[in-house]
Amino acid sequence: MADIKGFMKYERSLPRNRDVESRLNDWKEIPFENGDVSVEKQATRCMDCGVPFCHSGCPLGNIIPQFNEAVYREDWHSAYLILESTNNFPEFTGRICPAPCEGSCVLGINRDPVTIEWIEKSIIERAYSEGWIKADQPVRTGKKVAIVGSGPAGLAAADQLNKAGHLVNVFERNDRAGGLLRYGIPDFKLEKWVLDRRLHIMQKSGIEFQCNAHVGKDVKVDTLIVEYDAILLAGGSTVARDLQIPGRNSQGIYFAMEYLEQNNRRIAGDEINDCIEVMGKHVVVIGGGDTGSDCIGTSNRLGAASVTQIEIMPMPPNQRSADNPWPQWPMILRSSSSHEEGCIREWNIMTTAFHQNDDKKLSGLEVAKVIWEYDKKLKKSGFREVEGSREVLPCDLVFLAMGFLHPEHSQMLNDLGVELDVRGNIDTINFQTSNPKIFAAGDMRRGQSLVVWAISEGREAAFQIHKMLLPEKETDNGWEIKSKELNVFET
Repeated sequence: MADIKGFMKYERSLPRNRDVESRLNDWKEIPFENGDVSVEKQATRCMDCGVPFCHSGCPLGNIIPQFNEAVYREDWHSAYLILESTNNFPEFTGRICPAPCEGSCVLGINRDPVTIEWIEKSIIERAYSEGWIKADQPVRTGKKVAIVGSGPAGLAAADQLNKAGHLVNVFERNDRAGGLLRYGIPDFKLEKWVLDRRLHIMQKSGIEFQCNAHVGKDVKVDTLIVEYDAILLAGGSTVARDLQIPGRNSQGIYFAMEYLEQNNRRIAGDEINDCIEVMGKHVVVIGGGDTGSDCIGTSNRLGAASVTQIEIMPMPPNQRSADNPWPQWPMILRSSSSHEEGCIREWNIMTTAFHQNDDKKLSGLEVAKVIWEYDKKLKKSGFREVEGSREVLPCDLVFLAMGFLHPEHSQMLNDLGVELDVRGNIDTINFQTSNPKIFAAGDMRRGQSLVVWAISEGREAAFQIHKMLLPEKETDNGWEIKSKELNVFET
């Protein structure tokens, strides 16, 4: 048992970030490694609650009090085994997850929650440094599974199915594997050597990756159906929400992912045609989420003259409101490292038109103040424009970061004949589509969500596929026995 008064002795503490001036000159991760902060002391702040709400806050159901206890005892190997039993990629979630587990931490009722995300990252990096993470060599079942998409959902499913002994082939339409992890997240949040390190181990474990393999174009759907025992669709939600207002044809308006992917490719050493030039320009980011924040940090590093972020929703409160009690996710104002680096943030702003000059290049953004209110007649809430509030924000570039609608309704989906739900996502029952041989997971199935949810979806879909392929062995091949072997509930 950890020090039961640890949460009273120690305050929440994290490694400090590199100073802004330094980090704006490179694309490396922002936090210093550990520094003078003790992981063991942070782990002992965990109260080992009788009902650990952090379990339900985490989509993966990570066994958090148990790995905190192991870290406190400096039994790092046990901590790794506990963490690895529920999470395939702690090195990703330990860097880029918004940590809903911390939002549900019981300590967070009246104090700062446990630094769960950082502890998770510390455990997995210790495991890599000690050489505990090795390629799996499972006994093969002879069953073959094709996975379309190599983002976090596809990778998690591939890892699980491979451990169960199935032969897994991952098809990726891009030139490198990783999906959103590769081309959607900037290096200052997730350096790509972290991704490549894991992919190398997965390949040594027998998982095959076929890049530049666009299913429905380069790879025939009929071929997959004939050659594989099951197919998992994990291509993500890639159709971005657009803003069809006057002036949308102006030069200088881009979807956020177009911009982020191009820059990630440039950092990787690719030759870029028609590069989006940001140096010395005034940038406006439309959308207040993580993708918008990534555009801010990227623009600052590329030398933008100014960056403004506008959001149609009201500014969140600094503390939980009465209608947002613990253990719900705290809907409070959050400032990212990108905001710290320089950004004007505006709330309750609606974009009404793009302005352009004679060359059809973007010159400004016409916006208006709005108020969110309840309409008694319509019996629903909505926005009302504030009369006389319209103005024009001069700008050279606009990045649209307003989220995603659904997966591409491509030839692949047509050829597979899978049904869609009312939102345009792939319709499933227990991750199985209208074609019993075809499954779906991640954003392609549930809609735009978090990386940690994608990993969870991949794991769950893999289990459903495994049950279909070998119904009599759904708990064999190391599938569900790890936690029992480890006796994690006896730590």
